[in-house]
Amino acid sequence: MMDGTRIDGAMSAHEAQATVRQFLLENPAVLLDDPELLRLLGLQTLPENVVAFGPAALARVHAAHRKESAVRRQLESTARANFAAQAQTHGAVIDLLEARNHADLARRVDDLAQLRFGLRCGVIALEGPEQTPAGWRPLVEGQVDMILGGHQKLTRMGFWAPALGLFGEQGAKIKSMALVRLAMWEPAREGLAAFGSEDPKGFTEDMGAELVAFLARVIERTAERWPVL
Repeated sequence: MMDGTRIDGAMSAHEAQATVRQFLLENPAVLLDDPELLRLLGLQTLPENVVAFGPAALARVHAAHRKESAVRRQLESTARANFAAQAQTHGAVIDLLEARNHADLARRVDDLAQLRFGLRCGVIALEGPEQTPAGWRPLVEGQVDMILGGHQKLTRMGFWAPALGLFGEQGAKIKSMALVRLAMWEPAREGLAAFGSEDPKGFTEDMGAELVAFLARVIERTAERWPVL
């Protein structure tokens, strides 16, 4: 070979492939009439000389089936998890409604976080210079907006360092959290329901907050049964 050009008359691999392909296109019977060659190539013939890529086609079907099965299992797992969470939430609502006072309500929020949802803790926090109920975390005015990231923001999911103080001595163990704004009594006092998890993926930013928001509304209505003394 010299300057990329053959001088010995030999055929390049590319030329050989092109020649074989052209020959088979012009003489398909050579392939169709040779069962042994078809078998070695992983092909088979069907009636009327239709060539079926048996193993390859089966592999594609099997792969598609595996993918479909994986998606179905994921959907089923998500549905089961959602159903279990809803069932636990309904039970939690009953627990909250049975609270006898503000301190008992705070204890029940912490208990349901641990016992029903497998979290590290749950707390209720309240803004204002006025007295804070026993068992609740005190916040200065405007702190709810600061923690949530704005006056219009109702929830925050995931890890948020400025909120770690809500969890007191448990704060060092919190790796993710769900925070929901509360508004109670007239005139309204701002507060937070906060749930902390040791799992970094326990609460994530893309996670829906519907269930924790629902619990927050129950906490609001229950707390309003009693005045803050």
